[in-house]
Amino acid sequence: MTTTEEDKKPDRRVQRSREALRCALIALMKKKSFGAISITEIVETANYNRGTFYSHYDGKEALLDDIIAELIRELLQSFRAPYEGTDVFLISELSANSVMIFDHIYENASLYTVLLKSEVLPKVKEAMLLALKRILVEELQPVDDGRGLNQELLVVYAIHALLGLVFYWIENGFHYSPAYMQEQLVKIINTDPSSARSNVKRPQH
Repeated sequence: MTTTEEDKKPDRRVQRSREALRCALIALMKKKSFGAISITEIVETANYNRGTFYSHYDGKEALLDDIIAELIRELLQSFRAPYEGTDVFLISELSANSVMIFDHIYENASLYTVLLKSEVLPKVKEAMLLALKRILVEELQPVDDGRGLNQELLVVYAIHALLGLVFYWIENGFHYSPAYMQEQLVKIINTDPSSARSNVKRPQH
């Protein structure tokens, strides 16, 4: 059965109205806290009515969840880029050019900055953490190298390290370019911690 242009129009209208509502909420979150935003403000900013809003969402929390879900979907797509289409992924052969996660963050810099400054940040961080943990566990099965590493702890460590870099970068206003962040991530991954040296500074009395 062939889908006609007429069949596609309702879907396009739904997509347009949802996108307008998402953009409206994000615009309002730049000005005030999420808790202080009303449905009326959202629909007036989006130039829709309350009926249209409630035909898509139960409330502003559902709209926020939709924004976060779309962001996570794009985040995971960028995270998968280095190993998509391969059977064996060698972290030692990871190239900076194949790391796409910082490009994704930078392309959505305005949204990530808004979320970072909002009271919904813990919700966003938890969603990112759980999503990355899920694909690391389900899609990347580490090869046992005999060192006795607890794989669950390794996954948690890796995710928190990556997200730590990401949020540090956002908090500092994207001071470094995406290319520089990609290059540094690869260098960090390939650094042997046992060879690291630090000068110890004694406290001054």
